Amino acid sequence: MKTASMPSLRVDPVLRKAAESVLREGESLSGFMEQSLRDEVNRRQQQREFIARGIASRDEAYRTGTYFEADAVHAELRGMLAKARKARR
Repeated sequence: MKTASMPSLRVDPVLRKAAESVLREGESLSGFMEQSLRDEVNRRQQQREFIARGIASRDEAYRTGTYFEADAVHAELRGMLAKARKARR
């Protein structure tokens, strides 16, 4: 696959120094920047999908008139979390 260039990035010297200070062994600043960009793109895609699911859920609730009490949802989530923690042990 061909690669493409990103626009050059001008940053405050303090930010550059901070970024360089957290590089792992063998990691380049450009590699760090590429991974950071990938991570942020992924986070934003997940956020967009999360919001879309929430809106779809809201619309379904409006359409059907079926709603769930927050306490019941929280209890179910606590149960799922406890089960997952138990399985991890």
